[in-house]
Amino acid sequence: MNDTTELARKDETAALREGDPAQRRITLMPPVDIFENSQGVTLWADLPGVTKDRLDVKVHDGTLYIEAQAVVPTPAGLRLQHAEIRQPHFARAFSLGVEFDASKIDANLKDGVLKLTIPRRDEARPRRIEVRTD
Repeated sequence: MNDTTELARKDETAALREGDPAQRRITLMPPVDIFENSQGVTLWADLPGVTKDRLDVKVHDGTLYIEAQAVVPTPAGLRLQHAEIRQPHFARAFSLGVEFDASKIDANLKDGVLKLTIPRRDEARPRRIEVRTD
């Protein structure tokens, strides 16, 4: 597995505790489902614990970037004893083909699932050509 597809390496010998200065930010690639039709693509990304204010979706030079920081609160009256990943950082990038209209991307976050609708450019959509007879 190369660096671009590796999710995270887990160090089995390390136990991270709250306040531990050795904590490192672990970046996870969120799992996605992508559906395509003649109108465009719909991308669903799982981002558990992510709120709108900690989500950044942008397009630059034909690449779609998704970055987010999850917040996992500690319930009142409890103390964190062990956490594999305390505040996960999610990051994922996708190359957009020239047939997609990045200026019309629609984004919706609900219950930790990001839905992106990426339409095709009008000129890239299939269209029926009327055939005449002379």
